[in-house]
Amino acid sequence: MANYFTGGQADLFSFYRLPKILFADPRFRGISAEAKILYGLLLDRMSLSVKNGWLDSTGRVYIIFTVEEIMESLACGNKKAVGLLRELEEKAGLIERRRQGLGRPNLIYVKNFTEVSESHFQKCQNDTSSGVISTRQEVSKGHGTKTNQNKTEMSETDPFFSGADAGMESEGKDDRALYQDYFSQELGLDALMEANPEDEDMLREMQELLVDTVCSHRKMIRIAGDDKPFEVVKGQLMKLNSDHIRFVLMCLKENTTQVRNMRQYLLASLYNAPMTMHNSYAARVQHDLNAK
Repeated sequence: MANYFTGGQADLFSFYRLPKILFADPRFRGISAEAKILYGLLLDRMSLSVKNGWLDSTGRVYIIFTVEEIMESLACGNKKAVGLLRELEEKAGLIERRRQGLGRPNLIYVKNFTEVSESHFQKCQNDTSSGVISTRQEVSKGHGTKTNQNKTEMSETDPFFSGADAGMESEGKDDRALYQDYFSQELGLDALMEANPEDEDMLREMQELLVDTVCSHRKMIRIAGDDKPFEVVKGQLMKLNSDHIRFVLMCLKENTTQVRNMRQYLLASLYNAPMTMHNSYAARVQHDLNAK
């Protein structure tokens, strides 16, 4: 009996909303199911934006949903994620992206699906342009396809030590070399250094600091004066992506106070980046909009 829903049990869970019109209206039949699912994720993020008051000067709600987040949510590679955004914007007319520049993520306006015009679809049918929108500011070329991601603590903490093929792929490499390869790929260091050659030394320092930390044998790691369990710190650092690194670089350049222990300051910045980046960008955007 435990395997079946009874009564209103299904209402106890939270769900993403997918508008029925996206599947029933002939206008949307040419839109892929994955793009429709992504639209549902973007709609869900809207509630957070409304709650936080993320509105532009005209009162329109915007969201921040990076390519990396799409890759994580849909377990896909960056080319697929970028293609789905392009499909929603250019083919379906369901979103509008606005670039901010300076390494900041794009703002996304999620459009009302009931007001998409037929003329938009007719225009898109005649659009023969191809190619993917350049996303150097959003993703790195170093990202690979992320498929078959299991949301377990082990796979998040040690992605290359889980799975049947892990032993074969890592044969002949010690833990430190494996983590160096991991962070180089996940953070897109090659692309970041190409785009920001003046920051190469700092990026290398970040990589070494991350590897030193996750390879540490200490039970506790000090972060901003507080001792935190090693596994907690490691799990947080393994979540970092190229967006977080760009954010940390920006914060370092904007900091005007004297830093006595650069290593500790940098580690704290990296640890906190996944928790503070979006709110920081949102506050900056709101400040810029209010200043106009």
